[in-house]
Amino acid sequence: MSVNNYIQTHKDRFLNELLDLLRIPSVSADPKFKEEVFKAADFVKDSLLKAGADVAEICQTAGYPIVYGEKIVDPNLPTVLVYGHYDVQPADPYELWDSPPFEPVIKKTENHPEGAIFARGSADDKGQFYMHVKAFEAMIAADDLPCNVKFMIEGEEEVGSDNLEAFVLENKEKLKSDVILISDTHMISMQDPSITVGLRGLTYMEVEVTGPNRDLHSGTYGGAVANPINVLCKMIASLKDENEHITIPGFYDKVQELTAEQRERLNEAPFDLADYKSKLDVATVHGEKGYTTIERVGIRPTLDVNGIWGGYTGEGAKTVLPSKAYAKISMRLVPDQDWKEIARLFEDYFKSLAPSSVKVKVKSHHGGSPAVVSDTSIGYRAAEAAMEETFGKRPIPTREGGSIPIVALFQKELGSDPILFGFGLDTDALHSPNEHYGVQNYFIGIETIAAFFRHFRKLNEA
Repeated sequence: MSVNNYIQTHKDRFLNELLDLLRIPSVSADPKFKEEVFKAADFVKDSLLKAGADVAEICQTAGYPIVYGEKIVDPNLPTVLVYGHYDVQPADPYELWDSPPFEPVIKKTENHPEGAIFARGSADDKGQFYMHVKAFEAMIAADDLPCNVKFMIEGEEEVGSDNLEAFVLENKEKLKSDVILISDTHMISMQDPSITVGLRGLTYMEVEVTGPNRDLHSGTYGGAVANPINVLCKMIASLKDENEHITIPGFYDKVQELTAEQRERLNEAPFDLADYKSKLDVATVHGEKGYTTIERVGIRPTLDVNGIWGGYTGEGAKTVLPSKAYAKISMRLVPDQDWKEIARLFEDYFKSLAPSSVKVKVKSHHGGSPAVVSDTSIGYRAAEAAMEETFGKRPIPTREGGSIPIVALFQKELGSDPILFGFGLDTDALHSPNEHYGVQNYFIGIETIAAFFRHFRKLNEA
């Protein structure tokens, strides 16, 4: 039986296994799901062994474990390292989901007429990394595994991969490979397949503004004592100017500017602005002056408030002048910005904005470096050939606004360019209520991954 015949024969099982994995609420950010995160790690380990791995093990870290597996066919053959993560974002707010986030259902949508799997983690990243497990199984079953395979599936990507660097540094020989496959990105569309060649970095901060030593009556004290929420809003507003240019001194000093030719090529990717606005239900787009929407989300740094709170937010009214106000603020970074340096610049500037009537604390949560990968390497050319084979169309190289810290880490420590081989769509509601992943995307991803292995070995032998 050929690889593709095996995939077709076992489609129902492949889908049901993914649904079982999605039923595990492996939310790494919330301690109440701790046991479920470990349960997901066990599921991944068992899946690798059943698929045909010679070795699959749970590697403990200071946080959640990393699942490692491998199948060495012949030491002389090329080796492919697969990276993914089994942890997922919190599903809150639950009331905005059309169905329970950890009870997967398949429904047809405009972008997925064949059906999409609605569940937290379906596209990010369980559905995507599990494609590699099933492609691996199909190649083993068909006795057609052209390369050695290693898997590294972690459980802390959604909280910053704090323990991943230490694992990589301690296991360089174990993780040695010729190429790294990561399916944690998206394509332009099923009609216009693409491969991501650039990712933004991330600096994630939390700020606390304190005024009086307790909540106060807003009638008795309002107008006489600084309101931390009012102050915080003014401070946040000062972080950008009228052109949406970030005002932090030194913020843009190391930004890698693209040439006019590079920007022109980037904007050749299919993009329908009217459709973009319609799907988001916004009247107009918004962002840094002088750049297109594609450029704003791919090659320009950003600063956004991810959450803000303080005072009374319950039902009804409570006339309180709050003691404290808080906000979570993220900055997406581009080459050659350093996320730790940006964190320091942010802290210094944010504190300088505070009036003497309040006290300010700034905390850096986590971050990661931006990355640009080669579009001429053997790995990229193998991915390009595989996509052209399964989609019938040559993929477009694109830059994506998201962050995957492991990419820069792999480039630095393992000396290999990862291939960002994602099959989701940007409309799949990642990190949002009603996250979903197309059933067709899942299966064409499995087929394309198997095709990659053939092309990668062929190109290495050329």
